[in-house]
Amino acid sequence: MNHKELHGKMVKATKWALITEIAAKLVIPITNMILARLLVPEAFGIVATITMIISFADMFTDAGFQKYLVQHEFNNEEEKYQNTNVAFWTNLGISVFLWGIIALFYERIAALVGNPGLGIVIVIACAQLPLTSFSSIQMSLYKRDFDFKTLFLVRIVSVCMPFFVTIPLAFMGFSYWALIIGNLCGELLNAIILTIKSKWKPKLFYKVRILKEMLSFSIWSLIEAISIWVTVWVDVLLIGSVLNSYYLGVYKISLSMVNTLMAIITSATVPVLFSALSRLQNNKEEFNRMFFKTQRAVSIVIIPLGVGVYLYSDLATQILLGNQWSEASGVIGNWALTSAIIIVFGYLCSEVYRAKGRPKLSFLGQVLHLMVLIPVCIISSKYGFWALVYARSWIRLQGVLVHFLIMKFAIGIPIIKVIRNVFPTIVAAITMGFLGFFLQQLFSGLVWSFISIIICVIFYFGIVYMFPSMRPVMLALINQIKKKS
Repeated sequence: MNHKELHGKMVKATKWALITEIAAKLVIPITNMILARLLVPEAFGIVATITMIISFADMFTDAGFQKYLVQHEFNNEEEKYQNTNVAFWTNLGISVFLWGIIALFYERIAALVGNPGLGIVIVIACAQLPLTSFSSIQMSLYKRDFDFKTLFLVRIVSVCMPFFVTIPLAFMGFSYWALIIGNLCGELLNAIILTIKSKWKPKLFYKVRILKEMLSFSIWSLIEAISIWVTVWVDVLLIGSVLNSYYLGVYKISLSMVNTLMAIITSATVPVLFSALSRLQNNKEEFNRMFFKTQRAVSIVIIPLGVGVYLYSDLATQILLGNQWSEASGVIGNWALTSAIIIVFGYLCSEVYRAKGRPKLSFLGQVLHLMVLIPVCIISSKYGFWALVYARSWIRLQGVLVHFLIMKFAIGIPIIKVIRNVFPTIVAAITMGFLGFFLQQLFSGLVWSFISIIICVIFYFGIVYMFPSMRPVMLALINQIKKKS
């Protein structure tokens, strides 16, 4: 596949991925707005601990095979489908085994995560593990072929499920059961749709030799996934065990709202970037060009978004969650600002390591970050909820420094070049931040908040356009908007 053909597929894939995430991110906040007014924070806290268990088990059911199927270069279609069959049956077997383990020790697991007496709830919720094994492998084939149009359909069905299941059950007083049943129905529909539309169908084929070859790559992806899981969930585990479900609910829904907002961009670009870089892994010049181009495009939206949410976190909390979630404002602001930094300088670097077939580098980065993250979280949790919130949010920047060093010494991409590539957006976002703070001091009120936000957006893009290197990106964005209009 030449560069022109790959670029065309990447543009088309990004379009569908972006449409998918925009549609999803229009639906999910509306869903959360309704559920936040129907359910108490404790319900979200209970579901957060269940999600933590499911996500841990999911790592082993996937075992890194999904990334392998996207990244690996197969000789022909037959070889690709043989590997897919081995990955599928391995996933399904592991998922059923883990579900059985959870069913045997459900009370101990419930007590461990701070929800004693809810063991049966955890067992029922984990029924989605076998369902995920059906969909995860099929999704990897769609991503490999840049078929994000099909994934659009699956994603839309999934995000619309709360309107038909979760919200009605919440109205009927089912509390956390509404969220659990909604998730199960969504996973079931995903598995059905992907299986029906997929060219590949599971067959009774299995070779241990193929499994060994896949594990040589996937074992490191699995180890990396475990380290990422610890990074993502260590704070939830501490809040659930040291504090209570109320604070856990406040904390988790705040992170969920921010991550949902950021994912409009990351979910539309990161999977496509990984697929594209994987095809260019043997062409260093084109590989680097694709990385820098994507990093710059992502930074144009992500960095000002993080600064803006930090400035207007009270407004965002009031609109999205309601008055009973006022404590979430501080969590949302800090998490949004640090998320913008870590996405541009961290998440995209991880895709570089995996696309190069070197997941050990990503694992190394996670370990070096965890060596600092875990002690900081444990110590800060002893000083209360807010100490943990601020410490957990800002210690993420240490992970950025780790990625800088790995990119320089292992990949050969200079740190200064990575920073210089997005320097215009950083300058424009910081300047916009000062302007936004000044405007907030002039007047107060809901109407003025929206007016000041519009002023900040216009000011930001004006500053960005002043940099000659950013004008082609800006013009391309404007042309795409005109074309869609």
